[in-house]
Amino acid sequence: MTPMSDAPARWTRATVYPDMWADPDKDPRNNEGSTPDGERATLLDFLVNYRLTLRMKCEGLDPEQLARRSVPPSTMSLLGLVRHLAEVERDWRNWVTDDEPLPKLYGRRDADFDEATGDRAAVDAAFADLEREQAATDAALDRFDDLGERVGRDRVAVRELMVHRIDEYARHCGHADLLRECVDGRVGQ
Repeated sequence: MTPMSDAPARWTRATVYPDMWADPDKDPRNNEGSTPDGERATLLDFLVNYRLTLRMKCEGLDPEQLARRSVPPSTMSLLGLVRHLAEVERDWRNWVTDDEPLPKLYGRRDADFDEATGDRAAVDAAFADLEREQAATDAALDRFDDLGERVGRDRVAVRELMVHRIDEYARHCGHADLLRECVDGRVGQ
């Protein structure tokens, strides 16, 4: 007897590699075997690929699906992750400067997740916020040629900020894998 489940059936777009999110020849993260030269280029390549992964995990979902919560009492959703990463990108800029910190995008603590609602305007705003904050943080860190340079009030190394960004996206891409599988069964690398 087959056990019953409310879980969606496993889904894949891949044809050659059925357990993969995308066929390797169509994966926008595939560098065709070439790797970047240098530390900064390598770090940026990893960051870009994790950013692409997050977007891929959100592709093809409607606003309600993007805002769908994981397992109660968690408030985590794909839309919440997008909003959270926009908030975190902004916060990293606070680490680069000696100026007054930028205000939070979504107000109170955890509003990035708690207030992620399934309407088109909220989704569009979240992705616009993420894109804007990513570009601003990229520009702030690009000003420093030396990755060992210590910046901001806490004198943190630029390298540490770049690695922490990669770590943050990698961790949340893992969450996105599970969230997406809960929405429609889609899994992948």
